[in-house]
This record gives sequence, structure tokens and C-alpha cells, in this order.
Amino acid sequence: MRQSIIRLATRGRGTQDITPLVERIVQESGLRTGLCHLFVRHTSCALMICENASPEVRADIEGWFVRTVPDGDPRYQHDLEGPDDMAAHLRTMLTEVSLTVPIVDGVLGLGTWQGLYLYEHRTKPHTREIVVTLHGE
Repeated sequence: MRQSIIRLATRGRGTQDITPLVERIVQESGLRTGLCHLFVRHTSCALMICENASPEVRADIEGWFVRTVPDGDPRYQHDLEGPDDMAAHLRTMLTEVSLTVPIVDGVLGLGTWQGLYLYEHRTKPHTREIVVTLHGE
């Protein structure tokens, strides 16, 4: 088993492709077959496997969240860090904080149109940590 931590500065709300970072960790491990587990150590961002060819897909996902989980909803009690605070926590609950991807022949076993993304749910930039754990041979 091997473990690494990715530290990533976000630009604020939106997605960042982390596929190349994770691919490099898998390649450097020398593993040929196994599992790559990702876990983000935060409650206001998420991980996702998403279409990687059309940025409109991620824009449409964000549009859905804007309509479904609005910032500053007066029904929210928790707003210690601003109007996006509770919305970010709810968005995280509706997405994923961990993912598992197979390692096949020494590379991530993603499909043709799949990419790995960190989805920042806060409006301001943050530094995020993703724990990458590799199991295999």
C-alpha cells in the first residue's frame, strides 16, 4: 500500500481537473493492478468523476446546483463564513468526498470520456488536501 497527499489551491467555486496529478502518482508507484482511492479532507468541496471532453457538462452541473442549493437562503441557520457556507456543505453532501478507481495495466482504469475533478463549492479560493491511497501489485 502507498499513500500520497495532493495539496491543491482552488480558484473558488468550480471544478479543477486532477486527473494528471493522480495519474502521475499511479505511474510513479509502479503498481500494475489494484485500486486508487481518493479522499478529500474537507466539508465544503468534493470529488467527482465526470465527462472530460465537454466543459458544458460541468457548467450544467453548476447551474443545477445554483438553482437547487442557493447561496444565502434565509432558511439556513449556519452562515459563519458567509452566504455560501451552508450551501457549500449541502453541495458536498450531494456529491462525493471519496472515489475509488481501478488501476489497470499500470494506469487509471477510467473510461474514454471520464476525468477526475475536485469540485470547490466555496466562492473564494481555498487550499484543499486529497489523500490518495493505492492498493495493489
